Amino acid sequence: MKNLILFMSVFSVLFAGCRSKPAKNQKEVIIFNAGSLSVPLKQLADEYEKLNPATKILMEPAGSLVCARKITELKKPCDIIASADYFVIDKLIVPEYALWSIRFATNEIVIAFQEKSKYASEIDSANWMNILLRDDVTYARSDPDADPCGYRSVFAFKLAEKYYGIEGLEERLLSKDKEFIRPKEVDLVALIEANAVDYMFQYKSVAKQHGLKFIELPDYINLGNPARIELYKSVSLEVTGNTPGSKLKVNGDYINYSLSVLTGSENKENAIDFVAFLLSREGMDIFKKNGQDPIIPLITDQPEMIPDKLKKYLEPGSPVKYYDE
Repeated sequence: MKNLILFMSVFSVLFAGCRSKPAKNQKEVIIFNAGSLSVPLKQLADEYEKLNPATKILMEPAGSLVCARKITELKKPCDIIASADYFVIDKLIVPEYALWSIRFATNEIVIAFQEKSKYASEIDSANWMNILLRDDVTYARSDPDADPCGYRSVFAFKLAEKYYGIEGLEERLLSKDKEFIRPKEVDLVALIEANAVDYMFQYKSVAKQHGLKFIELPDYINLGNPARIELYKSVSLEVTGNTPGSKLKVNGDYINYSLSVLTGSENKENAIDFVAFLLSREGMDIFKKNGQDPIIPLITDQPEMIPDKLKKYLEPGSPVKYYDE
């Protein structure tokens, strides 16, 4: 049943008509992107197309794991994959479908809500679990088998049980409000805005972009502090793998977004040029304004495979170094 739901979510993305039709003689660059990257990528695409009117950027948002499966299972044409977790690209896409990935931005898990959510005036970083577990409160999270925000929410539950010393907290949170699990994190925003739920586990950037209230969680829990990486790695989860019936173990890590240009890209030169724009000072500024801070320095595990046009962004004194100053 879960695999059927995942395939339905894939096809709903493919046929929802989210692409705008390119003009005649325009070259297309197709991006399969995490939902939480949609806002900054749209802003980037708009700016890039002004400078490069012969290129049309086409975005297909979905949970990052679904984005990968559209490439590996459905064999859909794609030029760039942009994931909310570098693990998705490095584990499922490299080296068969791409030769490299670059980690470029970070985020953190928060609890987002609106003014009229129940107990909005009471909830804080110390009592949130007590409020979310009340019978008259509902909360949403995304699907761990489809979306990194989903498995990161589970990691947050595991870490919270350790941090607060509340035995059984993870299981109590996991077993509540399962009917409000959605394929990707941005799907949760509509539930909040429609008053269908009171709270959601969400990326800080998405909460900011949609003007929602949110409480920040301790670094021990929020997966947003690289200095806590060893702590985050102490938790893990099995999610649906790359082939039907398979499982994939995901270990905790600090949140880091990554991207790659696929080996089979039909417009590789244009795709690499767009990535260069994304990694530039102007591009990184767009991410920063949208609540997704650049990773400084940018990181890759395949430095020898990085296209020449992109290498300067990973070298000392790169154009994005100003964020560290």
